[in-house]
Amino acid sequence: MVLGFVKKRLAKKHMRVLFLFTALLMGGLSAFSQTKYSNEFLSIGVGARALGMSNAQVASVNDATAGFWNPAGLIGVKSNIQLGAMHSSWFASTAAYDYVTLALPVDATSTACFSMIRFGVDDIPDTSELIDPSGQVNYDKIKSFSAADYAFLFSYGKKTKIEGLSIGGTAKVIRRVIGEFAGAWGFGFDAGAQYKRGNWNFGVLGKDITTTFNAWNFNLSDRMKETFTKTNNVIPENSLEITLPKLIAGCSYKKTFAGDFSALAAMDMDITFDGRRNVLIGTKAMSIDPHPGIELGYAEMIYLRAGMLNFQQIKEFDGSKSLSFQPSFGLGLKIKNFHLEYALSSFGSIGQMPYSNVFSLKIDFFKRK
Repeated sequence: MVLGFVKKRLAKKHMRVLFLFTALLMGGLSAFSQTKYSNEFLSIGVGARALGMSNAQVASVNDATAGFWNPAGLIGVKSNIQLGAMHSSWFASTAAYDYVTLALPVDATSTACFSMIRFGVDDIPDTSELIDPSGQVNYDKIKSFSAADYAFLFSYGKKTKIEGLSIGGTAKVIRRVIGEFAGAWGFGFDAGAQYKRGNWNFGVLGKDITTTFNAWNFNLSDRMKETFTKTNNVIPENSLEITLPKLIAGCSYKKTFAGDFSALAAMDMDITFDGRRNVLIGTKAMSIDPHPGIELGYAEMIYLRAGMLNFQQIKEFDGSKSLSFQPSFGLGLKIKNFHLEYALSSFGSIGQMPYSNVFSLKIDFFKRK
């Protein structure tokens, strides 16, 4: 009886893990039902400065992170080599989000940049072989795997002959892996421009302008397929996932006052054309999601940042609606060629811990003459 009870408990645990694995797998393979939310890990953002300002960067970004936000801003890199890195933990340290970038000015008017992003959940238990067909339990069969998304960005920015105008492009290679069970390769392209006039900066980015494609390939065992069938889940097949284009437009204004003090106000608007979304401005033809941010600086050394994003109309139980948003905050410290950044930012809400601590570091090597 005891052995039977243990088997039942293990079987229940086995099924719960399989259900979790199925949810992860099907969530990653949104091509089956939703294409407009694919590759969402590329919507989180990079750099604690940007995340502290609620991602309001398309017009003001001027460092190596421009390879992600707007490659036209790469011309703002003022050193021979600029290296940047970021780390954060999401969902109560369940997932790790890491980013590294390297910018190399080519000449006086252009800069190249390489960046890598990884968003992953590691050490996921795989108990699919824990109980064999005869009902025997073998703990040696327990394995672990990772579900991770990778992006490799190759960016280039260049000044034009029009004063104040720069342009740039980013080629994206995407790799998504779910253990040995599934994997995908993808490719896409972003193009952007910035225009500076006095204290004003204007920016625009066409994200996934060519439509980003992810080609999925599956390697499921017969045992796994049988489990999918028993749990009423669709057995995934090789497929193509599509990320639709999006336009991001923004502006910023920077003013220096009282000698060493500065203030930067920025506003970005994410514009989508795939129908009505639950954002601040939504129509059948397009949706507009604004996210403003500010940065206060002292002596180009200490910075205080804040912003607002994810404006949504929430329907209450009584039928009324209320407006919600997520604030973000950040701090920055610059000592000579070292930039240390911190942000308290949110990506969704999990239980009572919706916010994550984000740290990033940027180093300039060999100042340009």
